[in-house]
Amino acid sequence: MDLTFLGTGGAWGVPELNCECLICRELRQNGEKRERTSFLLTGETTLLIDCGPDARSQLSRHKVERIDAVLISHEHGDHYMGLDELFAYKRNSPRTAFNPIPVYVTDKSWEVIGPRFGYLENMEVIKTNKIEPWKWVRQEEFEIFPFKTEHGSFAKGSVGFVIKFKNQHGVDVRLLYTSDFMGLPDIPSELIRPDYLVIQSFWLNEPRHNRPHHMSFQRAIQFIERLQPKKDTFLVHIGDADMVEGDPANDTAKKYEPKEPLRPLSGGDPYPIPLNQVQWQETVNEIISDRGLPYKVIVAYDDLRVRI
Repeated sequence: MDLTFLGTGGAWGVPELNCECLICRELRQNGEKRERTSFLLTGETTLLIDCGPDARSQLSRHKVERIDAVLISHEHGDHYMGLDELFAYKRNSPRTAFNPIPVYVTDKSWEVIGPRFGYLENMEVIKTNKIEPWKWVRQEEFEIFPFKTEHGSFAKGSVGFVIKFKNQHGVDVRLLYTSDFMGLPDIPSELIRPDYLVIQSFWLNEPRHNRPHHMSFQRAIQFIERLQPKKDTFLVHIGDADMVEGDPANDTAKKYEPKEPLRPLSGGDPYPIPLNQVQWQETVNEIISDRGLPYKVIVAYDDLRVRI
């Protein structure tokens, strides 16, 4: 089974349009970018998890010839606005060879998504399958367990997923994807000790006011410890909203003042805000090491492919 990160950025991607903050400037200078978060699980069949506005470029770049099913985590545009691109799979198939692509989504999410993309079901491009938190569903080689996440009043249908499948040796593997969240109302046993964890890390530091109901790496550490992944943890949905010392753009609307910045346990200045991929990984490594945590945490980047 291959895990491919199509995108690893937040709702607006980074570097952001019209932004000259130090993070966006650094990424442009390095030729780095993070498209909206989405990833693939590819074995005998291909499962797409979230389908945002960058879907066309992401699927084209990886020459994804077939999608067997789609999971939509919630009703925010960066997680579903690319559904229109699925029409290409029908348009470019022999007339009698195409079957509608199953799309798994909660009722609450479809209440928002349906008025825009319901026509895809009428045109037999997709077939919606309504899911409920805490109830397993099966899609070919994948068993899928949706679980409720707290992501604010404008994402009432928000869920994460535990996805279970067999690896090349026939051994069961569980991957847990939190999607966007700031908390979990319940943590059932199905979430504990997954083999792999994909978790949101929009900021390095928890902001004083978490208006968009996202997860910072500072708080994600607590969830990593509670969920106890056996193997790798991957950080996704990384943004540019941390304040960087001396950045004139700190007074823009997207920048969030930290509540209590992460510091080494031995004391001293807060960890510096990462400006690029290398700095993100170095900072995460240092924080994990300082705390003596037994977890391998990888800062995912666009087009990262992992054999699991």
